[in-house]
Amino acid sequence: MERVVTIVSGLPRSGTSMMMRMLEAGGIEILFDNRRKADEDNPKGYYEFEKVKTIKKDSSWLASAESKAFKMVSMLLYDLPSNWEYRIVFMKRNIDEILASQKRMLERSDRNNSNVSDKEMSILFNKHLAEVEKWLGKQNNINTLYISYNDTILKPLEAIQKLNRFLGNELYIDKMAKIVNKSLYRQRSNV
Repeated sequence: MERVVTIVSGLPRSGTSMMMRMLEAGGIEILFDNRRKADEDNPKGYYEFEKVKTIKKDSSWLASAESKAFKMVSMLLYDLPSNWEYRIVFMKRNIDEILASQKRMLERSDRNNSNVSDKEMSILFNKHLAEVEKWLGKQNNINTLYISYNDTILKPLEAIQKLNRFLGNELYIDKMAKIVNKSLYRQRSNV
């Protein structure tokens, strides 16, 4: 592999910010600009890098991400240039919890004006996840590890050990485990 970057991806509200904090604690340098400040929905920060949104038009910034990690919403993965190698940590979470978390976040910001029902949104999200997973499986330059947010909260060491193997067995496991904060698991599903 020549140029390798690590990407934390998934649907919005799937635990990507928690994973970014875990990677940072584990010793991986992360790329973020801190433009989106911590708030009630993400009290530990969002760990976003604004340039990620422009990847389709301008990917020159990828050179600054080499050997680092950044966060990218799953819808943008299709725009990754094929001349790089990627390790993607893809966060999965119960769809009902994602929807509840998004709804709560939108209510707090007075932006909850969607005419799409939770059932319709669930269908759209599941369809997108199936499509992106199929696409990822066909990419020769992408290795993907799927991590369950729900399992990480309940059994953090198991998830961290999988992650450590995937990323080369050089992470600080104990420091990563301290990042997992069950009190931030606020939108739980009864399923």
